[in-house]
Amino acid sequence: MNILALDLGTSSVRGLVLDGETQPLPGALARRKVNLAIGDDGTGTLSGPDYLACLIECLDELAEAGHLHDVDLVATSAQWHSVLPLDRDGSPLGPVVTWLDTRPRPVGDTPGPADPDGFHQRTGCWWHRSYWSMRLPWLREQSGTPIARFVGLPEYVLGELLQAAPMSVSQASGTGLLDLSSLRWDEEALTLAGARPRDLPSLGELDWHGRLRPDRARRWPQLAEARWAPPVGDGGASNVGSGCADPSRAAVTVGTSAAVRLMQRIPAGEPLPRLPERLWRYRVDHDHVVTGAAYSSGGNLFAWANRELRLPSGDELDAALALVPTGGGRPTDPRFGGDRPPGLVPAGSGELRGLSFSTTAVDILAGLMQGLCELVADDLAVLESTVDKPVGVVLGGGAVAASVWWRQAFAAALAPRPVSHQRNPEIGATGAALVALGRFGEAAELADIGRTDELVLPTTTGRSHPQYPS
Repeated sequence: MNILALDLGTSSVRGLVLDGETQPLPGALARRKVNLAIGDDGTGTLSGPDYLACLIECLDELAEAGHLHDVDLVATSAQWHSVLPLDRDGSPLGPVVTWLDTRPRPVGDTPGPADPDGFHQRTGCWWHRSYWSMRLPWLREQSGTPIARFVGLPEYVLGELLQAAPMSVSQASGTGLLDLSSLRWDEEALTLAGARPRDLPSLGELDWHGRLRPDRARRWPQLAEARWAPPVGDGGASNVGSGCADPSRAAVTVGTSAAVRLMQRIPAGEPLPRLPERLWRYRVDHDHVVTGAAYSSGGNLFAWANRELRLPSGDELDAALALVPTGGGRPTDPRFGGDRPPGLVPAGSGELRGLSFSTTAVDILAGLMQGLCELVADDLAVLESTVDKPVGVVLGGGAVAASVWWRQAFAAALAPRPVSHQRNPEIGATGAALVALGRFGEAAELADIGRTDELVLPTTTGRSHPQYPS
């Protein structure tokens, strides 16, 4: 049995084929870059139809290369928090509003939750611009056309491929509207959102699996009988793919954005441990939750620096960074894209400080990288307080997989905790496959974990990693 693992990310759509042990098949990777519209006003949107076209191109590429033979299961890691308004025919009424968008604001005189702490404990979220409780009223106010219903990005694209695409409990938990214990829409959250259950996607049952629509099965006959597992939020999938499926190890993931997370097994209906004020909590599936903090900056810091500062490339950049001591670089505030919840700092809040005529582009890059390390270290201390003993840390994601300096900077910032890194850059897709198989207990032994100072990196494609991918 082979597994097709999809990663519906912010900067790219990827599909790769894994064997039954979740190891990548040589060369079986297709990737398409996503065009994200970003504005100084906090805009962070993408086109749903264009995104769907990118996914279809990935599937076509894998099919034409013969990689989809023997695929019995399709697993999906998908970005959390996205929302797309639809008309009565199911057509988009605008772009997908992604996690990066900081424009939503309260509408009218809504005072917010009656008991903010109780709301936070039930939903794992806040009444905040990142969640549907604030986003849906704002979208209705912005729309010049009546909105029939709302979906997330994965429900939209999979709804165009499958016979049915309900919202998984993992994706629903990222809306901020789900009661994490009962796995039903929270009544107060619905009231804040001005929504009824029929305005939202249906919630997937525990044993739901999807199938391709007949027209899509004719396009990809190799997938005609494949089962599609419920999409997993990218943060939860990345934890599992990093080998951090229990409270003994926290995952620090740096892709386009970044996050620090701790995973626990807490089946639906069981009491949830108290959630610290500054941390969120989402569902991985019916039996597991992930708790943590997230940041709008990650690999996109390098993408900005590379675009604007004329950085050296390849080995020359590595050599230049090696001359910057760990903890060095210029002081920065890396929150270029603003705060993720619960913070309210707007987009455009990044800062560069301590510049002089001797400051180099590499000094600035190192400062940005170090600034993110410090944000993570502060939140990891809070996260660690929720468990009864110190945790180890596993770094993951394409950005840290490609940068020895960044891994070492994290190791220094997170000391004295042991810090290692996951060498497989496709942790989201691999983690989604492990969740679909229910193989949480094997996540750590299957993870390709190495030292933070390793120079040689394996690949999933037989080709070299791109430098510092976002």
